[in-house]
Amino acid sequence: MPAVQPSVVAYLVVMSAVTLGTRILPLTLIRKPITNRFFRSFLYYVPYVTLAVMTFPAILTATDSPVAGAAALFVGVAAAWLGASLPQVAAGCCGVVFVLELLLA
Repeated sequence: MPAVQPSVVAYLVVMSAVTLGTRILPLTLIRKPITNRFFRSFLYYVPYVTLAVMTFPAILTATDSPVAGAAALFVGVAAAWLGASLPQVAAGCCGVVFVLELLLA
């Protein structure tokens, strides 16, 4: 079994400290309910922003053609805006990508 380099161990220790720090510090430092409207609204939207930041680049790069990904994104946003359910939005996006990949290939 090969020896682990000291720099790898240091990286793991720092990563663990940062990860645990961001999870433990809010629990220990914030004891009473948050009443600031701005901060509460900021915390409300953090999960949505995080999901969007992780998903958006994948939408454009998951297909062979970025045009098909952009068209699927547009169709998905429009369908969701008009009140379509999640399966309907997903089916519409998949259909757009399928048709455009056939036409553009």
